[in-house]
Amino acid sequence: MADTIPIVIGKSRDYDLERIKGFCEQAAAQLELPVNMHGSSLLLKPNLISSRASQLACSDARFVRGVAEWCLDQGARLAIGDSPSFGSAWQVMKKMGIAAGLEGLDVRFVEFKSPHEHILTHGVKVGIAEDALACDLLVNLPRIKAHSQMYVTMAVKNLFGIVCGMRKAVCHMKNGLSHQKFGDLMLDLAFVLPNQITLVDGIEVMSRRGPIRGELLELGCLCAGIDPVAVDTMLLELLELDRNRSPVWRAAQARGFKGAGIEAIECIGERPASFSGSGFRAPSLLNPVVFNPFRFMHSSLKRAMASSRS
Repeated sequence: MADTIPIVIGKSRDYDLERIKGFCEQAAAQLELPVNMHGSSLLLKPNLISSRASQLACSDARFVRGVAEWCLDQGARLAIGDSPSFGSAWQVMKKMGIAAGLEGLDVRFVEFKSPHEHILTHGVKVGIAEDALACDLLVNLPRIKAHSQMYVTMAVKNLFGIVCGMRKAVCHMKNGLSHQKFGDLMLDLAFVLPNQITLVDGIEVMSRRGPIRGELLELGCLCAGIDPVAVDTMLLELLELDRNRSPVWRAAQARGFKGAGIEAIECIGERPASFSGSGFRAPSLLNPVVFNPFRFMHSSLKRAMASSRS
C-alpha cells in the first residue's frame, strides 16, 4: 500500500531462539531499514528498569539473545546499554540473566554516562546518552507492560531510557506536571535519534499493573517497525485498548504524527484480530508522573555506590 507505514506482526508461543531470529529476518525483509547493518554500529536498548524488579519487569534474556545473535549474523558491531530508573545497567543485566545470556557473543556492555544536552518541547532540558546518538542504528527492545503513569509502556516510552541516569528523575520532578506534557517529552525523545528500529517482545507481557509489579499474561506476540509511534498505535489496536487513554498517543495525535492514525499503517503478517480476547488490561486510573524525591535520593546514592565499585 503506497504512503503507508509498515508494521510487522508475528506470533510465538515461547522464547524459542530460532523463532525470534526468524522474526528479525522477516522484519528486516519487510521494513526499509535505515542503514546497511554490515559493519554498522548497533546499540541494543532493552528495558532495564531495576535490579529489584521482577523478571517480568525487564527485557527477557532469551529475547535479547535472539536479537543479538541475529544482529551479529548480519555483520554488525554490537553494544547493549540502558539507563535504569534504579541502579546501573550492568547490575540489572546480571540480575535478570541478560549478561549471562550474552556470554560467548561479541557484545560490548555500556553504561549511559556521557550526556549530550538537548532542549525538547516546553523548554525541557535533558541529557541524552552519547552512545545512543553516536550509533548507526538503535535497536529499541521494549517489552509490553501496563504502566501506572503512562497507561502502557511500549516503543515510545522505552526510549526514555536514553536519558542519562538521575536526569530522568529530575525530568519527572521538574516537568511531570501533566500526563500530556510528559507524552510530548516522550515523543521528542523518540525522534531525536538518527536511526532506529523497534523489535517488541510481546510473548510474555505484564498486565493490569506496572511497570514493576504486574500480572503475567502470555500474549505470544512479536512486533517490529521503524516508526515507534506507529508501532504503539498498532499495539494499542492489537491489545484492544482505548487509544485516547494513552498520553503518548494523544500527544502524537495532537501534533499530527502520521503514525498516530491506524489508517496510515500497513499491517504485515499476523492481523491484530488474531490476538482478540487476549485479556490484557491497563490501569483504569493513572498515577501522577511527578517523581518521588525520596526515591530520587535513594537511587542517586545507589548509583554513586555502583560507580565507586566499578
